[in-house]
Amino acid sequence: MDEDALIDALSTGKIGGCASDIFAQEPLQDDSPLWDMPSMIITPHAAPGTDLMGQELVDFWSENIRRFAEDEPLLGVVDAKAGY
Repeated sequence: MDEDALIDALSTGKIGGCASDIFAQEPLQDDSPLWDMPSMIITPHAAPGTDLMGQELVDFWSENIRRFAEDEPLLGVVDAKAGY
């Protein structure tokens, strides 16, 4: 993470915003300007995690392996044209 470049890009409007859970030094230093930037979202590495996240991922992968083996449509396929 090039924090100086990110700060510049956010400050000058080169990018409209950023959400990140990684930084050059972890945790992000208390005096970092990123904390005060309204277009910056800072989350901990475990932000999306739940107690069952590991099991949920295993279940998802297992279901997709089963679907692949059975020549069925996969879950969570990215639509490159739609951008998600």
